[in-house]
Amino acid sequence: MTLAPNSLRAAAKPRPVHGTLIGMIVLDTGFARLPGDVAHAATWDFPVQFRVVRGVRPRDVIERDPAQSLGAFYAAIDDLVATGVRAIATSCGFLAAVHPELRAYSPVPFASSSLMQIPLVLSLLPQGRTVGVLVSDKASITDRHFLNVGAPLGLPLGELPYDGPIRTGMRENRMHVDAAAQERDALDATARMLSGHPGIGAIISECANLPPYAAAMEREFGLPVYDAVTLVNWLQAGLAPLHFAARGRSRPA
Repeated sequence: MTLAPNSLRAAAKPRPVHGTLIGMIVLDTGFARLPGDVAHAATWDFPVQFRVVRGVRPRDVIERDPAQSLGAFYAAIDDLVATGVRAIATSCGFLAAVHPELRAYSPVPFASSSLMQIPLVLSLLPQGRTVGVLVSDKASITDRHFLNVGAPLGLPLGELPYDGPIRTGMRENRMHVDAAAQERDALDATARMLSGHPGIGAIISECANLPPYAAAMEREFGLPVYDAVTLVNWLQAGLAPLHFAARGRSRPA
């Protein structure tokens, strides 16, 4: 039986880049990105096509209404799709605020925020357990960020301190950071969140700069940790499934 071609698979056409399935929209920043960060190429076991939205900085999507920057994001989507990517993700969890608009515009699957994983993770947890969300700026996160990705309201929230090494490094665009101090910053913020909410059964990191510390968080607190990297790895897994045969498994060519 011959199946109809997948509507998401673009017809063959000339394009400048080949072999990349995931496009990554990155905000206009200058701070150091460590391995594990979504905007560090060594984070990924597969090629990622990066596209910087020039002039759109973290404060433009965190402290202000990101809808004002939709034109820049639409242009980035157009550019990435033109290179041949089959799905797009972003480097800031606060873009959940405009997920419906970005999803509606994009002709390929669009992962705007690590917060998209909340409904799935909640459905996995034992009865009486919930998700704790670690955010970079609690004052700026609103009901809109959760409702736009199908997540419930009222989840426990933890926050990175304003004057801690992670937020300070991002705010001041520091090119040299103390990875150990940043890890401690993430662990301390997680500990504060967990101390006030003993029913937390899993952690979701909103901030896409936190994945470098996910392993330390899981090791210290014994809870599963989900973030922008787990979301993009899941997205890639669907685009390039493993090949299974009698002799074992392999990655698609």
